[in-house]
Amino acid sequence: MASKMLKFVDVPQRMPEKRDAEDRRDDFNEIYARFQPKDAAVQAARCSQCGVPFCQIHCPLQNNIPDWLMLTAEGRLEEAYEVSSATNNMPEICGRICPQDRLCEGNCVIEKGFEAVTIGSVEKYITDTAWEKGWVKPPKPKRELAQSVGIIGAGPAGMAAAEQLRKKGYQIHIYDRYDRGGGLMIYGIPGFKLEKDVVERRTKLLQDGGITYHLNCDIGSDVTLAALRERHDALLIATGVYKARDIKVPGVGLGNVVPALDYLIASNRKGLGDAVPAFEDGSLNAEGKNVIVIGGGDTAMDCVRTAVRQGAKSVKCLYRRDRANMPGSQREVYNAEEEGVEFVWLSAPEAFTGGDKVEGVRAIRMHLGVPDATGRQMPQPIEGSSQTLEADLVIKALGFDPEDLPALFGEKGLEVTRWGTVKVDHKTMMSKLDGVFAAGDIVRGASLVVWAVRDGRDVAESIHRFIQAKADGKPADTKAGDKSLAMAS
Repeated sequence: MASKMLKFVDVPQRMPEKRDAEDRRDDFNEIYARFQPKDAAVQAARCSQCGVPFCQIHCPLQNNIPDWLMLTAEGRLEEAYEVSSATNNMPEICGRICPQDRLCEGNCVIEKGFEAVTIGSVEKYITDTAWEKGWVKPPKPKRELAQSVGIIGAGPAGMAAAEQLRKKGYQIHIYDRYDRGGGLMIYGIPGFKLEKDVVERRTKLLQDGGITYHLNCDIGSDVTLAALRERHDALLIATGVYKARDIKVPGVGLGNVVPALDYLIASNRKGLGDAVPAFEDGSLNAEGKNVIVIGGGDTAMDCVRTAVRQGAKSVKCLYRRDRANMPGSQREVYNAEEEGVEFVWLSAPEAFTGGDKVEGVRAIRMHLGVPDATGRQMPQPIEGSSQTLEADLVIKALGFDPEDLPALFGEKGLEVTRWGTVKVDHKTMMSKLDGVFAAGDIVRGASLVVWAVRDGRDVAESIHRFIQAKADGKPADTKAGDKSLAMAS
């Protein structure tokens, strides 16, 4: 180890080559190249192999990051992939879209003074190499089981759970209302962050492993939840959250004031070669328009950078707090600024102005007051500071809430919290309906792909315990308790 690692003192941090901003404004290709083998090994060798790996602790999946960095530094790529994929069902996706600056890299012990190890880029390099070399295999159980599990939602939580359960031998059926698997990874995240063939090869891998997809399937209309409960030994609800949060100001109903997800789905569908009438007629197309995006999260960053690539005349991001307090990745903000996006910090919309269509956003300046219950400073308006910003297209990127699943699924017995998320026993991840589990954003609220993968893996274990306990004629909770005690000992 000593000969290969601990190079952070002598070797500076270097990211993979990044395309020039002017060049990348013209397409939706990923902006970072892949590490060359030598560069990946050198950057991995910067790891300090610290006794308490804060990178691993702050990863929702507790990935064994120091181990696969060391293996990469030593040129043992196949072993590095085995270690990486042991805890993560889609490392090539997390390596691209995780906010590493807030998670693993942001907590790297050498970050202060020497700059963090480029963990995400090495993770991407390892798994992309594994795909090329044929090391990534479909899930193959040692033996087939008769029991089946139905999974509602083909996003990261559903896909991770499906793979884990398929490895155990269960017959897995994934139901999704869209025509492609992947959830928001395929339709919500732009190609410059996650090219679509990366998602499609992962969904195909599961299909090759014997997992059955039922696409264009609306639960509640095409098939009821009750029917799925009869059909399968257990059900998992992993729908994610798709209902856009709105803003209550005058003019919100004007034309060309649109939700972020509608805008992103239209753009991604266009990129996939689909016919998108709302894009063609200009209502969900930023070309030649003055665009204002309202919000400060990662979705807002996706929207502003998409608008740039569509040929917008100008792109502004309106956020009511300052740069230091925005929830989105600072790396994404920097990339957006490079591409020509203007950030209007400490500003909030008071009204949308115009006739039939929006023509401007009247915004008021804000200042940060005392912290609220969460510890964040509350934005307060500054009286008399309003200004009107020209806008032909306004995109509302204010976050997402759950849809009304009991009504949507036609199942009044499905209990939800006051936020609309599915109410579960957090020990078993089972809802009030026997054998119906829930995981991912539909339980925790809008969050990161990496958390969805973690939840999918956890719920797969709970579903396995439930089905095996039922087969053995034992209460599922007792089985879970026995396992947890065994693990603790």
